[in-house]
Amino acid sequence: MTSDIENKYVIFKLENEFYGINIENVRSIERIQNYTRVPNAPSYVRGVINLRGEVIPIIDLREKLGLTIKEVDNNSRIIIVSVNELIVGLIVDSSSEVLEINKEKVDRPPASEENEAEKYIKGIGKDEKRLIILIDLEKLLITKA
Repeated sequence: MTSDIENKYVIFKLENEFYGINIENVRSIERIQNYTRVPNAPSYVRGVINLRGEVIPIIDLREKLGLTIKEVDNNSRIIIVSVNELIVGLIVDSSSEVLEINKEKVDRPPASEENEAEKYIKGIGKDEKRLIILIDLEKLLITKA
C-alpha cells in the first residue's frame, strides 16, 4: 500500500514552472503569515513562524533554488514539510493540487555543472499537459551547500 503514497506529490509553482514534493513529507499548507527574522541566518532563511505552538524556520524556496526573488502575495503559500525529524516551511508562489505521477512518467534530471538548483532535483515528472520538477527534500534541506 505504501507505493500509493510514493507516487503522490504536492504540486506548487515557482515563477512559471511546476514543482512537486512527495506527499509523505508534507505536513500542511499554510497561508503566508508574519515571521520573525533570525539574526545571522542564511539569506534564504526568511525567519521563523509560530505554527500551532511549534516554532518553524521558513525558507524562501525561490532564493534557495537561485530564482528571481519575488514579494509574497495572496497566492503565496508556506508548505510545511518534514524530513528526518526536521520541520521547515517553504515559501512558494502558489500551491495547486496533489497529483499522482507513476514512476514510468519520471525522467532523470538533465545533468549540468553550472546550475545550482539541479542538485536538489530528484526527477522530472510528466503529466498530459506539463512537466513537473520533483524536489529532493533531503538534499535541499539537509545537505550542506
